[in-house]
Amino acid sequence: MTKTVQYQNELHKFLIWDTAGQERFRALAPMYYRGSAAAIIVYDITKEETFSTLKNWVKELRQHGPPNIVVAIAGNKCDLIDVREVMERDAKDYADSIHAVFVETSAKNAININELFIEISRRIPSTDASPPCGGKGFKLRRQPSEPKRSCC
Repeated sequence: MTKTVQYQNELHKFLIWDTAGQERFRALAPMYYRGSAAAIIVYDITKEETFSTLKNWVKELRQHGPPNIVVAIAGNKCDLIDVREVMERDAKDYADSIHAVFVETSAKNAININELFIEISRRIPSTDASPPCGGKGFKLRRQPSEPKRSCC
């Protein structure tokens, strides 16, 4: 899936790869986040074990992901507070300890979804902030085309 968010003067296009936290995708995970500017790791607030699993995914991402990746922790199903197993304060404290964005969401009711992407956009370095030809990047330029040759 894709989601485009306008933040200040920039459009941020998010390419979303959903592995649903399944172990069978663990070996493929580095392909998903290689070169990524951000990662959202989601847990289910009604299932404590998903919060524990989230911590393993964060470790994996920190070990093998890009060094400056923006990490977001999303506690999904905030519309089901009556069956909550993960306390919001515990999740927020964990997110703060790893310098991650934290938002509780409901995918079902579209609660805080846009806010999550806007907060991630806030933390992604602006393309204007980097020098045009400095650092590790390079500037692409169109080569002048050679004159067309005719055969006869």
